[in-house]
Amino acid sequence: MKKRIVVAGLLATAVVCQGAQAKSLEDILKDKGVITEQDYKEVSKSALSNYQLGSGFTFKTDDDRFKLSLGGRLQTRFTLTDNDLKQDVDKFEVKRMYIWLKGNAYSKDLTYKVQYNMAANTDSQSGSNGNLLEAFLNYAPVNEFQVEAGQDIIPWGRQIITSSGAYQFVDRSFAENAFIPAYDIGLNLHGNLGKDLVEYSAGVYNGTGQNTTRSTNTLAFNGRIAFSPFGAVPYSEGDFDQTPTPKVTVGGSYFLNALRLSTTSAGAASLEKSYGDGYRNSGGWLGKGYSYLATSGVSENLNIQEQEADLAFRWMGASLDAEYFLGQAEGDTTGKELRAQGYYVQAGYFVIPKRLQLAMRFNYVDPNRDVSNDLHTETQGAISYYFNNHNLKLQGDVTSGHDQASSNNKDYMEYRLQAQVIF
Repeated sequence: MKKRIVVAGLLATAVVCQGAQAKSLEDILKDKGVITEQDYKEVSKSALSNYQLGSGFTFKTDDDRFKLSLGGRLQTRFTLTDNDLKQDVDKFEVKRMYIWLKGNAYSKDLTYKVQYNMAANTDSQSGSNGNLLEAFLNYAPVNEFQVEAGQDIIPWGRQIITSSGAYQFVDRSFAENAFIPAYDIGLNLHGNLGKDLVEYSAGVYNGTGQNTTRSTNTLAFNGRIAFSPFGAVPYSEGDFDQTPTPKVTVGGSYFLNALRLSTTSAGAASLEKSYGDGYRNSGGWLGKGYSYLATSGVSENLNIQEQEADLAFRWMGASLDAEYFLGQAEGDTTGKELRAQGYYVQAGYFVIPKRLQLAMRFNYVDPNRDVSNDLHTETQGAISYYFNNHNLKLQGDVTSGHDQASSNNKDYMEYRLQAQVIF
């Protein structure tokens, strides 16, 4: 009985200390003489290996053929919107509450990830078609050639590839949201060449977005390539590493898809359900402009192309990120065409290394280049304090926006405060 009490006490102590000590639970028990060497080997096959902040709790077998990590991320936010011509709005919300499982099975080369958003208020990245965000397998016999199958973010654009938990601002750029394809189900070939000198991906997808299959025989295609001549810039905003020599990554992406546009004789138009903000909501270029394409009583396919170019720079605590977007949609029956463009530029600097960062960003979207007075711009400033990198941080930003296309809300100010913990 006494031995059981000692073991229970050691178990509790070990679990509490996991985040601060390198030793695993079974290591502590063996060092205390509670278990034998043989017991240690047996327990190690399936015991809790360790806890690492930002990576969660990890279970694995002693041969590393099977591994499972469990973790999550919580973002709580307050937003105050000061509208020029409308009533002001303020709100508290749980913006994101992600739970994820990831690891490998049968081999270190076969990895998997499943991520679910528990928040009722789904974010613009995931849209509204269910809370399952990621569910994929990735086979990587070599780093240069990997195959991923399942649902994941389409690697189109630098900021959307970057986790929403690793931003300099409270959230991603308005311009990014206007064009991103976001989540989809498909097959992606990708890899890194020459020790991260070249990063590439080429994928084929349903083309109907998150948790949705296609009812037609068309598919969507995506390609991306990025060059890092002085070493790859990580997909994390801000220069936490105080990079001693300049690093720069230049990339570009191309996306091709077809969506069904149906228009009644009365002129009401509907667009086949698809990706996040970029297609589904009024904030996106196609969401704003599809009525421009509609012809009364005509249903047709919209052939959609999107191009993107991006730049990332890091040096001595300073960072620069920028992306430029082009979108084109053309009806295969009427020949009507919609052209859009947008960009954002953001820069940040750690005034206190690894702790306090200031940032500025400008966003621009023209959802229809053939129509005047429809521009949407935002100028933003942000301050972030990091207790432990992106794992534990407090962020605030201020946005001054101008939307020419809106009759009721042309000018606005928005104030946001957000706390994040990754565990």
